[in-house]
Parts: sequence; C-alpha cells; structure tokens
Amino acid sequence: MTYTRDHAARLMDLTLLKPEATAEQVGALCAEAGELGVAAVCVSPSMLSVVVASLDPGIAPCTVIGFPSGAVDTRVKAIEAALAVAAGATEIDMVAALGLIKAGDWGAVEADIAEVAAAAPNALLKVILETALLSDKEIAEACRVARSAGADFVKTSTGFHPSGGATVDAVRLMAATVGDDLGIKASGGIRDAATARAMLAAGATRLGVSAAAAILADW
Repeated sequence: MTYTRDHAARLMDLTLLKPEATAEQVGALCAEAGELGVAAVCVSPSMLSVVVASLDPGIAPCTVIGFPSGAVDTRVKAIEAALAVAAGATEIDMVAALGLIKAGDWGAVEADIAEVAAAAPNALLKVILETALLSDKEIAEACRVARSAGADFVKTSTGFHPSGGATVDAVRLMAATVGDDLGIKASGGIRDAATARAMLAAGATRLGVSAAAAILADW
C-alpha cells in the first residue's frame, strides 16, 4: 500500500514518556501534534490534564498504564485506567504482565488485561507485549490472549526495555496472528521514514514515535 504523508501522520501516536518531561514540553508536543495531524498524543498519566486542555479536536489523548514494567498489581492498573478515562483519555496503552507471559501463565495474563478493559470500556485499549523480550511462540500466544481479553490493539514495545524495540519480524508475526481482529502498534526505535514504512508494510496500523516531524519531513 502507498501511504501519503498525511495518511502516514494519521497513523502516528506522538509520544513523550520521559519521566522528566515538563508541562511546557508536553504543551509544545500538543502544538506539534496539531501541526502534523497525528492520530494521538501519548504521555504519562501525570501529564494527561495538559494534553486534554491543549489538543486540537480530532487528536486522541492517550496515556500509559502499568508503565514501563507491567509488574503492577492488576487492581492498580484498573484504577489507573479508570482515573485516566475520567481525566479525559480516550486511548490507553497498558503494559502486559511480562513475568506472567514468560511463565506461561496465560490465564493470569488474560485476567490482567480483561480487568483493565472492564475498567475503561469506552477507551481504545492497546496492550504492550515487549516483543523483543519474547519468543515467537510467546508473542503469538500473547496476541491471542489479548484478543480474548478485550484489547483493541497489540503493541510491540514500551521503548524503555533493554531488550529493544519494534522489529519488522515481530510486527509481521503479530499481524499474522490477529489478522483484522486487532490493530498493531509498532513502537520503539522508529526514527526515520524508511523504518516507519517497513513497519507499515509488515502490518502495523499505528506507529508510536517521538520524532514524527523528522519522519514526516522525509516522507
């Protein structure tokens, strides 16, 4: 598929998740998002109020849950999700319980996702799998479990784990597993147009990026 610059922009989540990010920086990010025409702006929960107050209509306020480790009590994730929606988030990126995935405790993984989905039933829910940490078998099963639990998207990475970010192979496997049932968000290490195009060609339907302006300038 050929993507125009504007189409590519509408597939991007412009992201600022550095813990030291200031309200001024987040406000500037929202202004940039409006100029670029991206799909969403994703920030830490503490900065969500700045995004909701600053974003142009048509751009989704997004925040993260259980970030970046996923090793958070499920009840806390659910509370985070409910608070985020109450504060104006329409999209939520939650980190799956990575230790449970590695242990193969799929029932517990599903319950973790399902509780967040239930706490934020009207929000678009993206489940971060940290695919660079997982085997192909674990990626595929985690995608199937996320689908069963009520997720809308599966997402490759937080961008914070030392194992790495998105890869074309992981995106291709995720897309092959979920088909058209879920969206695929590629995130982590996408810094240029060539990499963004490769992720879209592999099956990504959303891109998590911090360098959207630079990527689109080269489109």
